[in-house]
Amino acid sequence: MTMTIKLARVDNRLLHGQIATVWTKTVQPNRILVVSDAVAQDQLRKVLITQAAPAEAKANVITLAKMAQIYQDARFDGFQPIILTETLAEMAALAAQGVDLTTTGVNVGNLAYTAGKVMLTPSVAADANDVAAAKQLEAAGVEVYAQTVPTDRKQAFLKLAAKKGLS
Repeated sequence: MTMTIKLARVDNRLLHGQIATVWTKTVQPNRILVVSDAVAQDQLRKVLITQAAPAEAKANVITLAKMAQIYQDARFDGFQPIILTETLAEMAALAAQGVDLTTTGVNVGNLAYTAGKVMLTPSVAADANDVAAAKQLEAAGVEVYAQTVPTDRKQAFLKLAAKKGLS
């Protein structure tokens, strides 16, 4: 047995109010795992993230390697986490390391606009690297969809990208 992932979300803001309130109430995790090598090395960001967690779901910041390790460890079978990464590439790396995202899919909630990216939705900007990571996930049987909040309809990420000329 392995942990039951409640939501796998790509959001460059990581843990913020929308996650702590709306998503947590909807999917009811008992843990929030922020998976980022960069954030795991940044003490200030780690403290801020763990303090932003709602009372019902403790937050931890861990590396990608640690996530792959604990996913396979029976001691963590009771975890029912929301998994948060900053990028699609990080989520694709988790899938490649054996974290099964096929049952939940990957929710792309927010990817900020930076130079070279194209807006797919009002809150999701993507480039060729994002599309490549999404294709890697889809090839592994993982649905990749854009959805800001639970009441929004899911939109297929790669279809949105194709409409904007990214493919």
